[in-house]
Amino acid sequence: MSTERKVAQLIQPQINSFTAEDMARYRFGSYLNGGNGGPDGDEFAPAGKWLAYADRMWDASIGPLPGDEPVIPTIWGTDAVHGHTNIVGATIFPHNIGLGATRDADLLRRIGHATAKEIEVTGIDWNFSPTVAVARDDRWGRTYESYSEDPRIVAELGAALVEGLQGTPGDADYLREGRVAATAKHFFADGGTDQGVDQGDVNGDIESLKAIHAVPYPAAIDAGVEVVMASFNSINGVKMHGNRDLLTGVLRDEMGFEGVVVGDWNAHGQIAGCTVDDCPQALLAGLDIYMVPDDWKALLENLVAQVEDGTIPMAKLDEAVGRVLRLKLRLGLLDPNAAKPSARPNAGDYALLASADHRALAREAVAKSQVILKNDGVLPLKAGARVLVAGNAADDIAKAAGGWTLTWQGGGELDNSYFPNATSIYRAIESEASAQGGSATLSPDGTADAGAHDVAVVVFGEEAYAEFVGDRKTVVFEDTEGLDLLRKFKAAGLPTVAVFLSGRPMWMNRELNASDAFLASWLPGSEGAGVSDILFGKQDATGRLSFSWPADCGGAPVNGTQGALFNLGYGRSLADRSTMAALPEDCGYLTEGVSTAWFDLGRLDSGISAMGGDTRLPNLIGEGGGVVARGFDKDRQEDAREIVFGPGSTLSLSQRGDTSGDYRILYNLASQPAGPVTLTVGEREIDITRNFALSAGKGWREMIITEQCAPGLGNRIAFTSDAPLTIQIARIARQDMPEGAECSF
Repeated sequence: MSTERKVAQLIQPQINSFTAEDMARYRFGSYLNGGNGGPDGDEFAPAGKWLAYADRMWDASIGPLPGDEPVIPTIWGTDAVHGHTNIVGATIFPHNIGLGATRDADLLRRIGHATAKEIEVTGIDWNFSPTVAVARDDRWGRTYESYSEDPRIVAELGAALVEGLQGTPGDADYLREGRVAATAKHFFADGGTDQGVDQGDVNGDIESLKAIHAVPYPAAIDAGVEVVMASFNSINGVKMHGNRDLLTGVLRDEMGFEGVVVGDWNAHGQIAGCTVDDCPQALLAGLDIYMVPDDWKALLENLVAQVEDGTIPMAKLDEAVGRVLRLKLRLGLLDPNAAKPSARPNAGDYALLASADHRALAREAVAKSQVILKNDGVLPLKAGARVLVAGNAADDIAKAAGGWTLTWQGGGELDNSYFPNATSIYRAIESEASAQGGSATLSPDGTADAGAHDVAVVVFGEEAYAEFVGDRKTVVFEDTEGLDLLRKFKAAGLPTVAVFLSGRPMWMNRELNASDAFLASWLPGSEGAGVSDILFGKQDATGRLSFSWPADCGGAPVNGTQGALFNLGYGRSLADRSTMAALPEDCGYLTEGVSTAWFDLGRLDSGISAMGGDTRLPNLIGEGGGVVARGFDKDRQEDAREIVFGPGSTLSLSQRGDTSGDYRILYNLASQPAGPVTLTVGEREIDITRNFALSAGKGWREMIITEQCAPGLGNRIAFTSDAPLTIQIARIARQDMPEGAECSF
C-alpha cells in the first residue's frame, strides 16, 4: 500500500462531507453518520436509502487501483446507542440508565443481538456502542448513557451488550450473520469530570481513577470488543486523545487491548498544539482512526507529509493500519468474495425493523427497568378503573425516547408520526384499561373532569437532550408542569400516579409528596406498554435503582448512602404499599423572591449601569471603550445581548446602593477565547480563561459566583479580555444560593 492509501485507512469522515467520487479517489478506511446525518443529507431517509448508500460507498471503495496496490473495502460506523435509532421505524430500546435498573445481563445480550440485526438491514458494519461510562455526577448531560454509578454493574452489562452485538469469540457466528462490530466508549473517565461538565477535566490519583472508571474495560476486552473509542475529556489536564500513557500504556500494555482505537468527533483537535486538520500527536499517542467529520482532506494530506518527513515513523503508521485491516478481516470483508452490503444476511429485510420479537423484547426491557419509588396503595391500577392520563409527555414518543433518537438531540419537532412502529405511554394505558373493562382519557393539560375518573396518571419529565446540551448546574427538576397537575388532582381528591421521564435521578421531593405512587420510568423508548404493564400489575416491578437518588436539592454528587433519599438498589415491588413520610420541600435554588435580575429579557434593571470602558451602554446596547453590545435573539426578539470585545477592553455592570446575593450569569460562547479573560468581582480579579475554554461551543451555560470563592462580592462585576472575544449574555442575576453551592470556575 502507498503511504497515502495507508493514511486513508485512518481517516473517518461523515457522510455529509464527501461523495462517492471522493471515496473512489481517497479510499477512506471507514466513514460514519453523525447524530444529524443521513444518506444524501436526509436524516429521515427510509431504510432502503441507507442500504443503497452503503452499496454506493462499498462500490466506490473497491474499484481497481493502479499496479498491484491492494483494494481494501470501506466500513460504516453508526451510533445505535439504544437500538438502531437513526432509522425511522426501528426498535427503540430504553437508554442505558434504564437498562442498568434491570440488572439483567441476558436481556442486554438479547438487545445487542436484536440491534445488530436491525443495523444489518441497512448494510452498516459497526456500532459505536456500548457506552461504559461510570457516571459519578448526575449533572452530566450523558448520565443516561451510563448503566450505573457502580463500576461493577457497568462492567457486567457493558460486556453483555458487546457479546450481543458481536457474538462470542470462537463461536461460528462471531461477527457474522446477526452481528456487527461493537465499540466500548469513552476511554476513560468520561463520567468523572469536575462538576459533571461534558468533555471537561478529571482530576486525581490515576490509580484511584482507574479503580472506578477503568473497571468496565477489561470486562469488555474479555468479551472480545473490537473497538475502543477515546474520550473527549482530560485526565489531570491532558486530553485523552493525546495521552500516550493511558491510550497505549494502560489500554494496550496493561489491559492487553489489541483492537482498534477510534477517536471521537474532532476530539483530536482539542490536544494542545493540534488542530482538527493537523495532529500527528494523536497517532503517536495510540489513536488508530481519526474521526474527522469535515476536514478530512487537509488532515490526510498533513499526515502523509508527516510520515514522509519522519514526524510519524512508518512503523507507527503500519501498526495502526494493521489493526484496522485485522478488524476488516474478522468482519469477513477482506475475502475476495465478500458481498456488498445489500447482498449480506438480513440486508434489506425491512420486516426485521421493529419486528414483533424485537418489540416484545423492548417491552420486556421497559417493564424490567421501571423503578417504583413510592406506592401508598394506588398501584396496581384496579380493573375497570377510569383513568385520567395527563401531562404533555403522555402521548409523546420522542420525549419518552430522549436524545440520540432520529436526531442527535431527539425530541423537538419529532411528533408521533416519526415513530410508526411505537406505542406511547398513553396509548398503552388506553389499550390495557379497555382490556380490563375500564377507560382512559387523555387530557395533557389536566382540564378533564376529575370527578369522572378514579385515578390520574401524570406523565412528565425532562425535555430530550444529548451530550453537553444536557449538562446542568443542579439536579433540581424546576419544570412545574407535572407538579401542578399532581397538586391539582390531589386537591380534587383524585389518587395520583407520577410517571417521571428522565435521564438521571433528580430532586423530586415536591412531586413525591404530591403523588400517591411515583414511577421512575427513565427514557423507555418506543414501547409504552412496558410502563402500563407495571401500572396495571401485569407483571411485578423488579427494577432497582442503579444510581443513588438525591435527598437534597443542589449540585453535590451522590454516590452512595450519604446524601441519598433512596440508595443504590432501592425499588419497590407492587406488594410493598408502605406509606412514605412527607419530604422537606425547601430548596434554595427554588426560593421565590430572593433573585434580583440585573439584566433579563433584554432589559437592565433600573438600578444597574452598564459601561464599555468609561462609556455608558444604555440598556446594555451601544459602543464604547472597545466594547460593542447589540441585541441578540435567544428565545425571543432581542432578549439577550451579543458583546464584542476589542483587545484589552472591559465591560462592567454595577448596582447603586447596597446589594446582596451570589451571581448567576447565563452566557454562550461560540469559540474559545484567543487570550486571557478575567472577571472582577468586587475587588477580586479571577482568571476565567479556562472556564470559557471549556464552555466554548457547548451552548448556553451558567456561571455561578458565590461568597465562598469570591469573598466580598460587592456591587460590581467586570469582564476584561486581552484579545478579541465575542460572548452572548441572556441573564445576570443576584440570588442567595444554598449553603455549599459550587462556583463554576
